[in-house]
Formats: sequence, C-alpha cells, structure tokens
Amino acid sequence: MGDPPCFAHLLDDEGRMPERPRVQIRRVYDSGPPDQREIRVLVDRIWPRGVSKDSLALDRWAKEVAPSAQLRRWFAHDPRKWPQFQRRYRNELVARTPELKALALLARGGHLVLLYGARDQEHNQAAVLKDVLEEAL
Repeated sequence: MGDPPCFAHLLDDEGRMPERPRVQIRRVYDSGPPDQREIRVLVDRIWPRGVSKDSLALDRWAKEVAPSAQLRRWFAHDPRKWPQFQRRYRNELVARTPELKALALLARGGHLVLLYGARDQEHNQAAVLKDVLEEAL
C-alpha cells in the first residue's frame, strides 16, 4: 500500500516554516462554551445530530477536508481498520492541500480547535488532521 503522503510542503508563501500550530481536537458534544482565543472548526462532512448551529459557535465548517462518504462508510469507526483508514484518508487529503494550508494558517494565528462528532475520541478524522497539521509545520 506504500507510505502515507507527507505534508511537509505546507510552507508559507516565502518557503519559510511557519510557527508550530497549536492544534487541539475536541468532540462537539463535549466542547462546552468557546474560549475567546480559540478558532473553532468543524471537520465533519455531515452536521452533528442534535446540535444547533448557534450553540456550536463555529468560526468555520471545513467539510471539504472531511473523509469522503465512501471512506467514512468503509471505516465505520472500526478500530481494527484504523491504520488503513489513516493511510486512505491521508491519500484523500493530498487533493486538499489548499484547504490544509488554510487550516495551518488558522493554527498559526491562534489556538485551533478541530471539532468532530464521532464517539471514538481516538479513532477519528480530527486526530488524523491534527497529526497532518503538526507534521507539516
């Protein structure tokens, strides 16, 4: 299957390494009230059930970086599929470099919180995105 793609190319426009991002992941249902310093981005393709848009207090909904519907259905949050899910999702993210760069810039500008709706706090797309952003910088 090969090595997962590298995202070290997410440099600033002058080719310099930007500051290391401050990225955190948090489940939507456990997120609580926003901190003024946080930049809150929902990274699910589908809006979380039972959550109003007003109560979530988002800065952005980045559904374009979420896993494809096909990958999401295949994974079904099965921890046994986690290594393969990470590889497949990273391969999908290769086509999303502009969106990833935008998230990296948000992280550089403040404390970025990636919000997700999955029950599993360890095996979800936000965990992969956090790793990708931290690797890139």
